[in-house]
Amino acid sequence: MQWVLLSYRMPREPSSPRIAVWRKLKSLGVAQLGDGLVALPADARTREQLEWVAEDVEQGGGSAMLWTAQPESEVHERRIAAEMAAVRAGEYRQLCDQAAGEESSAGLRRLRGALRRVERRDFFPPPDRDAARAAVQAVADRVAAGARERA
Repeated sequence: MQWVLLSYRMPREPSSPRIAVWRKLKSLGVAQLGDGLVALPADARTREQLEWVAEDVEQGGGSAMLWTAQPESEVHERRIAAEMAAVRAGEYRQLCDQAAGEESSAGLRRLRGALRRVERRDFFPPPDRDAARAAVQAVADRVAAGARERA
């Protein structure tokens, strides 16, 4: 499997561009391989996303380089994938916790949006994804039942 890597450095001050880059990387679901080195499975979408982040790094006074690579062994690749899946699993579990007891349509919209955002950065889906989908569907069912009762 090919991976796209972003190697970057940013000045400490001002901190706002560095924080903005960190937030973008987190929203993309990157694997943190080291200080200033992140990776995503390579495809046209992930390459483009990391190109945009690289531009943000350079506009923030830093330097960035994109690389395409593959780990030397399947063990390393599986480890990176497992680490990424573990982070997503935690996010899915949080969604399940948030869905427990939720019965409002506003809460349902918020949960659906959060689920879409996690799924967009889920490259190696853990079993927790199905549980999160079921939890959000359960909220939708409760909201619909409440609407029927009020009608």
